Amino acid sequence: MTTARRVHSMLALLLVVPCCAKSAEPPPPPQAMSVQKIKDNVYMIKGGVGANTGLIVGDKDATVIDAKMTAESAKQMIEEVKKITPNPISRVILTHSDRDHVNGLAGFPKGLAIVAQEQCKVEMDEAFKDAALQDLREYLPTQTYGDKLDLKVGALEVRLLHYGPAHTSGDTIVLLPSEKVAFIGDLAFASREPLVHRHKGGIAAGCIETLKNLIALDAETYIAGHDEPLKKADLKRLQTEMEEKLAKVKALVAEGKSLADVKAALGVVDPPAKAGGPRFPSLAEVIYRELTEEKK
Repeated sequence: MTTARRVHSMLALLLVVPCCAKSAEPPPPPQAMSVQKIKDNVYMIKGGVGANTGLIVGDKDATVIDAKMTAESAKQMIEEVKKITPNPISRVILTHSDRDHVNGLAGFPKGLAIVAQEQCKVEMDEAFKDAALQDLREYLPTQTYGDKLDLKVGALEVRLLHYGPAHTSGDTIVLLPSEKVAFIGDLAFASREPLVHRHKGGIAAGCIETLKNLIALDAETYIAGHDEPLKKADLKRLQTEMEEKLAKVKALVAEGKSLADVKAALGVVDPPAKAGGPRFPSLAEVIYRELTEEKK
């Protein structure tokens, strides 16, 4: 492990809090579940409770990408998988540690291979210390990696990539090179501004760099956690918007403006906090705090 990675690991441990997986906030109501074919043997399963799930079907088994938010939704999703293939699910790949991507692991059979970036496991380990989530400790990742890991699903090459802290400290991109498809978790949102979890080591500037790397991939279709499939043009637009906001906040900080001034200048209106739920600050606030090194 490099010195930089050791320092990053220590910082992530200090920043991690279990709000991503706390049970205090009830899950949202389930949505109708549906399956969308992306390529031969590659699918996206939408609905239920939680983020989109990916499915890669091999000749003898299948791999799932992300696990929904509740055990019930995960079980429902597994029933959808059975309609697509009789092959058993042998592996789950996690794009990051947010509860709407990992808490459904409790609905999977025990003993599966669970693969994640090494910082994702750190964040999950911390979150699952919650007394209400003790059962999920049996589903901590069984295999982790640093920057890159190559896997196989049948004859299909699957490449896991991590470009550094972005949405969280432990994001994974799941690239299928031959299919030109990438599953990207919450690294891009088409329907809302980017979400950066500073409490989990996420960095706005890292999101921009990761978007650049995603655009540079030999991929045509990007499957995000909460949208319909995206294209390179969507990611380029998001990159431009983030860079413009970063430049505006930098200029205001250089003028000595306060956070309240920055929000007013950019027209940011904070939504009311949900009772028992986490507070997700605006992108402008995240950038401001990064630039001013306010760790709160």
